[in-house]
Amino acid sequence: MAKKQKRKGSGSGSGSDGARVQVAQEQSSLDVRSFLYVGGRDCQVAHLREIATRHGAELIHHDGGLREAVSRIDTVLPSVDCVFCPIDCISHDACLRVKTGCKKFGKTFIPLRNGSKSSLERALQTMKERNDERRTS
Repeated sequence: MAKKQKRKGSGSGSGSDGARVQVAQEQSSLDVRSFLYVGGRDCQVAHLREIATRHGAELIHHDGGLREAVSRIDTVLPSVDCVFCPIDCISHDACLRVKTGCKKFGKTFIPLRNGSKSSLERALQTMKERNDERRTS
């Protein structure tokens, strides 16, 4: 089953307020609140979640059919804003399922060159810059 990131309760800490402000500022620039990441390497998921959180988004991961049923992608798609797929770490069946599901539900499909952390970081940064340009135009 696709895994959602658990949210931590709001505790009072000396450095947490600054981090919340930074996340809130980045979140206002990025229109994506949650996204599905299909495929990739399991060892990278925690790092990818950190990247998503820095951009004010929630990452929902599906392993692309290794242990989870590919059909579960269809149940997660309606609840996300877009879908990222690293094309080097996903089965053909899962990729086809994601592409047709994105068309069906009107979601943005973003293929990533590979499953690296920097690939996701670049894609989110590009989305943020495009959103900023649209707002200033």
